Amino acid sequence: MGKNTVFSHKGLGVVIGHDTIIGDNCKILHNVTIGGRAGIRANPIIGDNVLIGAGAILLGDIIIGNNVKIGAGSVVVKDIPNNQVVVGNPAKPIKK
Repeated sequence: MGKNTVFSHKGLGVVIGHDTIIGDNCKILHNVTIGGRAGIRANPIIGDNVLIGAGAILLGDIIIGNNVKIGAGSVVVKDIPNNQVVVGNPAKPIKK
């Protein structure tokens, strides 16, 4: 876990897989799940300056780029490049 990464609401309801990597200056809101998928043991790698909205789910061997914002309730199962805003289920980019 990187420097200055914070968990809002004292990390209430946050679940993080054991080999997840989280970069610097990230903010993770409540009820977020970050972990593997059935048959895929690897967990996400999260870059720097990432905001993960409340209730978001990040699953599998994926890479989340730097300066990414993930909307509340989004489900991320594919890589997200740098400087994206994604929302939905499955998460799709809405803004660079």
